[in-house]
Amino acid sequence: MRELNLDQLRTLVAITDLGTFSAAARALHLAQPTVSLHVSELESRLGASLVVRGGKNVHPSAAGALLVERARRLLRDADDAVDAVKRHVEGRTGRVRLGTSTGVVVYLLPQVLQSMERTHPGIDVEVRILGSGDTMERLSQGTLDVGLVATPQSSQRGLVMTHWRSDPMMAFVPQSWQAPKRITPQWLATRPLIFNDATTHMYRLTMAWFANAGFTPRARIELNFTEAMKSLVAAGYGAAVLPLEQTGQPAIQHGVQVIPLRPALARHTSVVHRPAATVDGATRKLLQMLMQFRQA
Repeated sequence: MRELNLDQLRTLVAITDLGTFSAAARALHLAQPTVSLHVSELESRLGASLVVRGGKNVHPSAAGALLVERARRLLRDADDAVDAVKRHVEGRTGRVRLGTSTGVVVYLLPQVLQSMERTHPGIDVEVRILGSGDTMERLSQGTLDVGLVATPQSSQRGLVMTHWRSDPMMAFVPQSWQAPKRITPQWLATRPLIFNDATTHMYRLTMAWFANAGFTPRARIELNFTEAMKSLVAAGYGAAVLPLEQTGQPAIQHGVQVIPLRPALARHTSVVHRPAATVDGATRKLLQMLMQFRQA
């Protein structure tokens, strides 16, 4: 036996609810012969009479009543499935895999996620803490949907990169240190230092700043958690060069002086994703939200 036809089941349910073939035809925008054909094909397929014809109204037979009960469930499930797909395509529901660094998560991403939750509560943004290189690799592999990465990065086929913001790099210095109003590579190179891990973009950016002035300092410790680095600075363990990711951050915070660099240095961040025409609705909604927080 062939599988049941949902349109034919919908016709049977309409006949049961409305009482006549003609009323069902009007409600479903079908010709009355089509309604009759739907019923006869169902009866032929099942080998049972499904309606009792007589008088002004049509009533379901015992077999027809059983089928109508099950048909209502099937039609409801089918409508739910269509609606779920529609909501996914339109970006009202779905899951987006986002890769980014700890600094962005702590200071910049919470505002984006809060706005996503408020305006698109059906979209789940799954955040993965990764370095920029790992994020680019996973985007290429298709295991991430969106990345917030430090730039410059080598362009990769099939990925779109859009500048998102630029944050000034600052010297985070223990409050107990006597420091100038502007920190130079010459002054900082002679102090104990806290660096990001040597595999990171931040490390390469910082070392290039020193190298351009003719210095190659060594760090007392390397780690990739920004808040841990700041805690070590506050404890007097050393100084760090980090982006100022909070607007309006005070010059002294929790035992740390935040001092501009000379020459100035900036960390640039871009949004990376596959072409907009190829991503799902949920990813498009997140990209639109990120652009609302784009630095002018």
